[in-house]
Amino acid sequence: MKAKRLVVFCAIVVICLTMTAIFSPNVIKGLRLGLDLKGGFEILYVATPVEEGGKVTKAALIETARNLQKRIDAQGIAEPDITTEGSDRIRVKLAGVTDEAKVRETLKKPANLTFRAPDGTVMLNGSDFVAGGAKVEFDQAHQPYVAIKLKDAAKFGEVTGKLVGQTLSIYLDEEMKSSPTVNQVINSDTASITGRYSYDEAKEMVDIINLGSLPLNLTEKYTQSVGATLGQQSLHQTVEAGLIGAVLILAFMIFFYRMPGIVASITLITYMFIVLVIFNWMNATLTLPGIAALILGLGMAVDANIITYERIKEEIRTGKSMLSALKAGAKHSFRTILDANVTNIISCAVLYYIGNGAIRGFALTLIISILVSMLTNVFLSRILIELLVKANIFKKPAYYGVKESEIRAL
Repeated sequence: MKAKRLVVFCAIVVICLTMTAIFSPNVIKGLRLGLDLKGGFEILYVATPVEEGGKVTKAALIETARNLQKRIDAQGIAEPDITTEGSDRIRVKLAGVTDEAKVRETLKKPANLTFRAPDGTVMLNGSDFVAGGAKVEFDQAHQPYVAIKLKDAAKFGEVTGKLVGQTLSIYLDEEMKSSPTVNQVINSDTASITGRYSYDEAKEMVDIINLGSLPLNLTEKYTQSVGATLGQQSLHQTVEAGLIGAVLILAFMIFFYRMPGIVASITLITYMFIVLVIFNWMNATLTLPGIAALILGLGMAVDANIITYERIKEEIRTGKSMLSALKAGAKHSFRTILDANVTNIISCAVLYYIGNGAIRGFALTLIISILVSMLTNVFLSRILIELLVKANIFKKPAYYGVKESEIRAL
């Protein structure tokens, strides 16, 4: 039975370290780096309505962000990070951009919705539509179509009168989105765009028309540029500092805590690997603040181990058996660790809620780090030490950093 526990311990350790060694290169390679590590630029836009008296709605802000995404995709820029903030702001982060001036000029133009005749003549534009008036509806056969609402019924009647039997193509900027045929003169402020649309296609058409009816001007509020060389230098220095710090931490744990220190080193390596896997799976962007949160999370994981091991050492000094000392020490230290981690998660949640950009990234990274730390450096660490103690191999107090002379009579 004791030999089986040792085999289980070795199997867990081998699995953790083997998976880390095999998959870490691909995980690290697949990480999405922020502009502060890769080079690029960041812009915070303030959105204002093009027409006087207009309003910046949440829907218009979201659709404007989507339009920015499409413009960026057209430039061939990989993995842009575009988020809306507050009631009138959009933050754009673009890593690896070479022609910054060209991209910035493309982004700041308001969305231009036009309805054009076959010869390219613009017949209607976004200002001719009622804000938010487009919606998806269904006919008797339950096929989706787009219902639109215009400001001037007479103008729409004039346009449709000229184009009966012809197409009235819908353009967003210079990209044609649809080309419906005008079947009759429509002297009304409401109309429908029909065709063989799926619901998603009809919904996209609605979003485009509503965006065009509420075009927004984008003004740069804040900009930050990081050169590719500087970004690579930051990445190199950060990785180098992290490796040196990690080696020193592992050496410290092994020197002061002996066998538990070795276990802690294994769980800390596993902790870092799992956190990076989660980042890769989430397709999250790793930035300098994010790396700072990782290092801080590593420090908190070390603290959790130290609190547990110091408590176990105190229990050993009271004269308890090794297994009793382990159970008592783990039990008494858990509440302290849990309280500290819960308060930190609450602080991070507040930061995430009220913060933006890098602050949110820092908070989210630290929350993930804390949760993974609880899994690896509390539960996994305890399981591994308990297996060693029950295997009855490492029974001497010296293996746990306690001298025989320090043990009191029970």
